[in-house]
Amino acid sequence: MRILYLDLDSLRPDHLGCYGYHRNTSPHIDRIAEKSVRFTNYYCSDAPCMPSRTALMSGKFGIHNGVVGHGGTAADMRREGASRSFGDRLRSESLPGMFRKKGYKTASISTFAERHSVWTFNAGFNEIFNNGGQGHETAEQVLPIALKWLNDNADNEDWFLHLNFWDPHTPYRTPDELGNPFANDPMPEWITEDVFQLHKQKKGQHSIEDMNKLAKTHYFRHQRHGTQIEQYNDLRTIIDNYDCAIRYMDDHIGQVLNKLEELGILEDTAILVSADHAENMGELGIYSEHGTADQGTCRIPMIIRWPDGGNQGTVDEGLHYHLDLAPTLADLIGAPKSKDWDGISYADSVTSGLDTGRDYLVVSQCAHVCQRSVRFGEYLYIRSYHDGHHGFPKEMLFNLQDDPYEQYNLAEERRDVCMQAVYLLNEWHDEMMSTMEYDVDPLWTVMKEGGPFHAKEYAVIEEEVRV
Repeated sequence: MRILYLDLDSLRPDHLGCYGYHRNTSPHIDRIAEKSVRFTNYYCSDAPCMPSRTALMSGKFGIHNGVVGHGGTAADMRREGASRSFGDRLRSESLPGMFRKKGYKTASISTFAERHSVWTFNAGFNEIFNNGGQGHETAEQVLPIALKWLNDNADNEDWFLHLNFWDPHTPYRTPDELGNPFANDPMPEWITEDVFQLHKQKKGQHSIEDMNKLAKTHYFRHQRHGTQIEQYNDLRTIIDNYDCAIRYMDDHIGQVLNKLEELGILEDTAILVSADHAENMGELGIYSEHGTADQGTCRIPMIIRWPDGGNQGTVDEGLHYHLDLAPTLADLIGAPKSKDWDGISYADSVTSGLDTGRDYLVVSQCAHVCQRSVRFGEYLYIRSYHDGHHGFPKEMLFNLQDDPYEQYNLAEERRDVCMQAVYLLNEWHDEMMSTMEYDVDPLWTVMKEGGPFHAKEYAVIEEEVRV
């Protein structure tokens, strides 16, 4: 089986046509989705980039693998310690390691490991292609490497290729020649003039106020970020830039699909489309950032086109973590699963359309804030341990069915639902702490080391601005 995993940084599902978006951002991803299972309630367990991909590749929650932030002690994977053998377990029990143990050739085209100095991400790959861009490369710099690899390996019947595009990650660096194909398209309906006025009053990282500062101090090198957000219609700058980045990336994904077709292997190749995290576009008053444990940051796309008995054109609405992927793929290719993985296979959802979703999810963020959230029923409960200088209350509760963009905090009026969420959070935490060799929750390590890495960085910048 040939398997292509498209890891598309900062991609939120509701900005894709196949998830109902009104703009034509993703014709080639939509083409994949037509013959796929599309998952609508799929979440990264830990956000943002480094914790998410560490959880994905290790098959373990951040509380277990130790990586929950972008700096300090909690940015390093826990060691195996005295039980470590000549080689560690990660080389065979990681997601790519599982494939290699089964006899697959494994390769990653990504700069991710160097960007965050997370070298454990490379465990299990036969080949690693790093163009040196450290996550600042655009799709046209990644594509030639991918096309050459496909040419070189077309005759190999068993491979797993991890292909990473960064374009939807802020700052948006889409080349000028794309122009703006969305200049005449309306913005999302929920972002009204009233919402804009509320968001203008917000303080903190990647608020509208902060975005205007960043345009002058950090993003001025990128032409698409030059506009100050002063009036309601100026918000188009942010929305359009993000959508242009998706469209530009999608154009290059189309060239990957064309290459597979040219080589005669498109129909026999399994294709997965997902992301490490998404991108807040107004949720909690935050734009162009992935710094919270909420729907905007943690809900990600998952599209699986599985040619060997997979369902086509179906939708799965169950609750799943991205770290459920390792046991799922193990079941689909008949490989053994690690007893240390935290994931639960949803292979039956891919092949038979069965409901394999979980009863609830707990998602974490410790890089910009320290939050843990519970996703259950129609609700999202967010508990903040460090607010990242956003002014968040300790508890927030949102009814995602009525309020999918998290504008109305129901925590005070629905204490009964909050108590239910806290029970589920404690149930999850008890299970996590009872199934690990360490008695330290890395969230508290982050707190004791001065708080989330990016919150400390933001506080320094704010102090410099005041001075």
